Amino acid sequence: MTLLCVPLVVRTVEAMQADAAAAAAAGADLVEIRLDFIEGFRPREHLPRLLRGCPLPALVTYRPNWEGGQYEGDDATRFEALRLAMELGVDYVDIELKVADKFISFISGSKPDKCKLIVSSHNYQSTPSCEELADLVARIQAVGADIVKIATTATDIVDVSRMFQVMVHCQVPMIGLVMSEKGLMSRVLSPKFGGYLTFGTIDATKLSASGQPTIEELLDIYNIRHIGPDTKVLGLIANPVKQSKSPILHNKCLQSVGYNAVYLPLLADDLARFLSTYSSPDFSGFSCSLPFKVDAVQCCHEHDPIAKSIGAINTIIRRPDGKLVGYNTDYIGAISAIEDGIGGPGSKDAAVSPLSGRLVVVVGAGGAGKAIAYGAKEKGARVVVANRTYEKAVSLAAAVGGHALRLAELETFRPEEGMILANATSLGMYPNVDGTPIPKKALSFYDVVFDVVYAPKVTRLLREAEESGVKVVSGVEMFVRQAMGQFERFTGIEAPESLMREIAAKYT
Repeated sequence: MTLLCVPLVVRTVEAMQADAAAAAAAGADLVEIRLDFIEGFRPREHLPRLLRGCPLPALVTYRPNWEGGQYEGDDATRFEALRLAMELGVDYVDIELKVADKFISFISGSKPDKCKLIVSSHNYQSTPSCEELADLVARIQAVGADIVKIATTATDIVDVSRMFQVMVHCQVPMIGLVMSEKGLMSRVLSPKFGGYLTFGTIDATKLSASGQPTIEELLDIYNIRHIGPDTKVLGLIANPVKQSKSPILHNKCLQSVGYNAVYLPLLADDLARFLSTYSSPDFSGFSCSLPFKVDAVQCCHEHDPIAKSIGAINTIIRRPDGKLVGYNTDYIGAISAIEDGIGGPGSKDAAVSPLSGRLVVVVGAGGAGKAIAYGAKEKGARVVVANRTYEKAVSLAAAVGGHALRLAELETFRPEEGMILANATSLGMYPNVDGTPIPKKALSFYDVVFDVVYAPKVTRLLREAEESGVKVVSGVEMFVRQAMGQFERFTGIEAPESLMREIAAKYT
C-alpha cells in the first residue's frame, strides 16, 4: 500500500507537534519532519521532543539549499543531526544522492535495522528521459539506498508518463513524483504505479514542493486508499483547469456507485500529444474543455453524429481496441437548462420547445458556442453569433443558418423584444471574475440571460442581468446536466442526479 506522508514545514517545534497531531487525525500514515524549516534548530534539544511524542512514524529530512531546502550550513553538522535521529529511533532518514556516499561513511554502518535510508534526487527544471531516469535509479541503488526517491519537474503533463514507466519496472521500493501543477497526476496515481509513498499537505499553504495536494483532497476527493493497479483513469483535459469542480463532482459520484476509477484535473498544452502519450486502455475517458473542444474532433477516430454536426467534442471515450470516440454532452446540457429557465422545470420535455421561434444571441464561437448554436437551431430558434474574432462568428453563423456580429455590436443590437443571450466564452470565469461579454445597459434588451461559466456561480454577467430585471440561468445547470451525460458514457451506469445536484450546490 502506498503510504500517505504529510510534510511538516513550519518554523517551530511546537507548531510541528501540532501539525503532526493534525496529520494523524486527518488519516496520514507518516510525517516528514523537515528540520531545515525550524528556526534556531538545536538537534539535541529539539529532536527528542519531535520524535518521542510523534503520533505517527516519522521521516526526517534536513534538506540543504543546494537541493531545494532551507539549510545553509555544512554537511558535518547536518549529518550529525540525521545520525542522532537514527539513534532516537526514527523510521526513515532522507539523504541526497550527491552526498549519500559521504553520509554512509559518516555513520559507518551504525544505521539501526529499523531505520530505512531514502536516497533522493531532485530536478527542479525538467523530467529527464526514461533512460536517464533508469540510470538514476541504478545509481541510487548502488550507494545502498533502502528506498529510491526521484522528484522531477513537469514542463508538460506528458513528462509524468516517463516517471510512471520507470516506477513500474523498478525492482526496489521507489518514490517517484513530478512537481508542478502539471505533475499532480504523479502524486494521485502513485498507488496505481507502485509508489512507496506520496505527499499530502495539512493545508494548501504548507507545501514542501510545488503541486502537492492536501491530505484531505487525496483521501476525500481522489479516494486514494482505493486506487490500485486496475483503477481506471478519467479526467478533465483543459487549460486552465484548477478552477474546475468536475473532479469533486465525478469522484464523489464514482465512489457512490462503487466504480473503480479516479477523475483528475489534467493541465495540458497539446491535446493530441496527451492522448497519444496516455494511450493505455486504463486511461479510458476524458472530459474536454477550453481550449480543446474543437481540436478534439481531429483527435478522435469516430464521432457521435451530433458531435460531428456541432464540430466540437467535450467527451472522449477510449474503447478497449484503443479507438477514441467523441461525444458532445454540452449541447443537451445547455439547451435543456435554457429551456427550463424560460418555461420552468420540465419545459425541455414539451412537444414544442420554448426556444422555437425565439432569437438566441450566442456569444462565443468556440466549442461551447458551437454546441449552443447548434442546439438552438435544432429547437427551432433563430441564431445570431457574436465573437471577438468576427471571421469565426461568420463561420459558425453560416453553419447554423444564422447571422454574425462583432462583439462590440452587442452594445446596440436590439432588433426585437424577448431575445435570449447565451454567453459561451470564459469571460467572468475565476480568477478573472470582473470579465463580462456585454455592457450592463444592453442587458435590458433580453428576456433571459444564460452563462456557461459556473465558477463563480453568480458571474458578473448574471449579477448585472438580475439587477436589470432579467431572468437568469446559471451555468451550474449546464454543468450538472452535461456531467450526467459524461458520467454515463464513462461508466455505463445511470448518473446519480440528486447527488450531483447536491455536490454542485455545495461546491459552486
